[in-house]
Amino acid sequence: MIARNKVVTTGVADGRPLVFIHGFGCDQSMWRQVVPSLADDFRIVTYDLTGMGQSDLSAYDPERYADLQAHAQDLLDIIDELGLVQPVVVGHSIGATIALLAANQEPQKLSRLVLVSPTPCFLNDDAQGYHGGFSQEDLEELISFLDENHLGWSAQMAPMIAGQPAGAPAADELTKGFCRTDPAIAQHFGRVTFFADERSAFEKAACPSLILHCDDDALVPMQVAEWMRDRTPGATLKVLKATGHCPHMTVPSDVVAAIRAYLKAI
Repeated sequence: MIARNKVVTTGVADGRPLVFIHGFGCDQSMWRQVVPSLADDFRIVTYDLTGMGQSDLSAYDPERYADLQAHAQDLLDIIDELGLVQPVVVGHSIGATIALLAANQEPQKLSRLVLVSPTPCFLNDDAQGYHGGFSQEDLEELISFLDENHLGWSAQMAPMIAGQPAGAPAADELTKGFCRTDPAIAQHFGRVTFFADERSAFEKAACPSLILHCDDDALVPMQVAEWMRDRTPGATLKVLKATGHCPHMTVPSDVVAAIRAYLKAI
């Protein structure tokens, strides 16, 4: 797992472990503005999800990774291989869902979760009064665009996701990250990501969590953040004054401050 998923350990060797999981189409470098500010006090673990970044792309089996639980098992395997004792796991977007699934599977192995811009489900469910932000047609169009034109999708979507104009630092970095991803894997994992519905997992959360949500997120409406606050056991919601879906890239000092305050209070 260490080599396969490009696991990197930094910070204080005997410090409290913090494990970081990136989101769709990204890699561990997306945490580069957050990790240095925590490395003096914590043992930091970053890695690339299977199929992303510098992970072993040959390990990405579409059948196995058709379920987010496979990524959750990878996380648990990394925790075991490193011998981490009840780490705090920090996940962004779909990485947050992966962290929560791992915690639900083996709650004794994790102590806390920090969920950065999470969502249980992007899809609207009118019958349940759930407003995820996208209709079925919206998501099908999104995935079709990704299937047909990976580079065009990356260039168009990254600024919206980053909450910055094209060419701005975070938008540019996100665009390059998306473009580096193997197109076939991006298409497969994109469908898994955008059509995931893990509301029941959030409602059965086994570990306490801090939810960080930007007050102007084009992907995840405020209603979703409030749904998680009200339905996720042990959840604390902190709304950041920020635009976009990637506060660890646009307002990293606010994310660091929120993580420190949350961990200091427990």
